[in-house]
Amino acid sequence: QVQLVESGGGLVQAGGSLSLSCVASGGTFTNMAMGWYRQPPGLERDLVAATTWSGLTTYYADSVKGRFTISRNNANNTLFLQMNSLKPEDTAVYYCAARKFGGLAKRKSEYDYWGQGTQVTVSS
Repeated sequence: QVQLVESGGGLVQAGGSLSLSCVASGGTFTNMAMGWYRQPPGLERDLVAATTWSGLTTYYADSVKGRFTISRNNANNTLFLQMNSLKPEDTAVYYCAARKFGGLAKRKSEYDYWGQGTQVTVSS
């Protein structure tokens, strides 16, 4: 069973930066396409960024393009999300997700495993 553990969330002022990490265990990380989702209070969980197993192909939601960067270190089974120029509307619980096999995934139903989430709060 694959386990995903996120870290790095916190409180930051608008314009600041945070770096999220997600460590995977119990599976073959190099087979997995990965993604970051976020869920603001009372709203749906939406895709923020996604990447293939190699990290060479990425996808970003329009709302974070140019500000967020998804990357991965397959040697350490770790997925990252670098978040710069943060805005209050980025406030949400951020989730790491893993797809056992296959290419870039943009739909929640394509992901097989989810982390517990980490809270990111951006103050104005």
